[in-house]
Amino acid sequence: MRAITILGSTGSIGTQTLEVINELKLNYEILALTANTNVEKLAAQVKEFEPQFAVLMNEEAAKELKYELSDLDTKVLVGQEGLIEVATSDEVDLVINSVVGAAGLFPTLEAIKAKKDIGLANKETLVTAGELVMAKAKEYGVRILPIDSEHNAIFQALDGENREDIEKLILTASGGPFRESTAQDLANVTVEEALNHPNWDMGGKITIDSATLMNKGLEVIEAKWLFDIDFSDIEVVVHPQSIVHSLVQFKDASILAELGLPDMKVPIQYVLTYPERTENRLERLDLAKIGSLDFEAPNTELFPCLGYAYKAGKTGGTLPAVLNAANEIAVEMFLNGDLSFIEIPQLIKKVMDQHQVVQKPGLDDILDADEWARAQSWKEGENLC
Repeated sequence: MRAITILGSTGSIGTQTLEVINELKLNYEILALTANTNVEKLAAQVKEFEPQFAVLMNEEAAKELKYELSDLDTKVLVGQEGLIEVATSDEVDLVINSVVGAAGLFPTLEAIKAKKDIGLANKETLVTAGELVMAKAKEYGVRILPIDSEHNAIFQALDGENREDIEKLILTASGGPFRESTAQDLANVTVEEALNHPNWDMGGKITIDSATLMNKGLEVIEAKWLFDIDFSDIEVVVHPQSIVHSLVQFKDASILAELGLPDMKVPIQYVLTYPERTENRLERLDLAKIGSLDFEAPNTELFPCLGYAYKAGKTGGTLPAVLNAANEIAVEMFLNGDLSFIEIPQLIKKVMDQHQVVQKPGLDDILDADEWARAQSWKEGENLC
């Protein structure tokens, strides 16, 4: 029996992780479940799985959860301290980090120091502090197992391969709901339209990132750190069917790809059972039924966020943290109706251009850059309104 902590258990990845454990009857004890503020859903999960701990991010929500769970033995914790406690518990073997946003960085670092393997679905951990996180993982002998379908595909394709044989990584992007849109179309995009992803069922923030191509930009930065490869050797191609989840090109011109229907349960299961594979009842890919697979270059003029991510990654230092923080605020403002869709990249660029980059940053430098970028983003965002 292995013990697992799921950070962000009420979101899409966290929910599906619990479903996979249930459906496959995997030999896992659910040690802890956490959420941001969703008391109702977390309470339902705790009643079903009866973990030792539950965590919410503010005191008021935690009080409400304690009342809901008054007849159970589950201990309710609060905030970052609670996340860190359940991520570093002596009993835990695997930490699934599916927290959305930069809040996922601290528990990841602390879990690594406690020598816990990480199932990583939190992009911001590696985007903001990839060099620091991967160095700590190496120091403490911890495995970082990627859950994102693109990185999980590369992780599978590289299994048993020599890293020095890699020539290029190719990340696929669905193109989002506006792949065939014009500049005029994008000027009139509504929140509802942006949240209507053609292939994947994801949370609001990630879905908007997919629509702007920022999601793919963040994944490029992640891939650099996960697989220790130069940005010049990471390519993005738009693949609207989302069947080929990513590819690896080797120095002998061979290309290995991982294919499957767009279902996050496959990479989640791979992480939960790694290095073994377990039979499941998920729908199988029928290539004849799919018929054709299309690929095209991304349109970085209409969707400049991808280019901004490459710039931030290549510049390095604190700029990726600024990119990430500015994007989080821009997406929040868009979802709240305070920015238009086309103003998301405008705001990100304004904040990036104003930042004084600190090279070779420590954790404090990264946190300072994050804090500055959030404040500056709100200020610039109000000017755009």
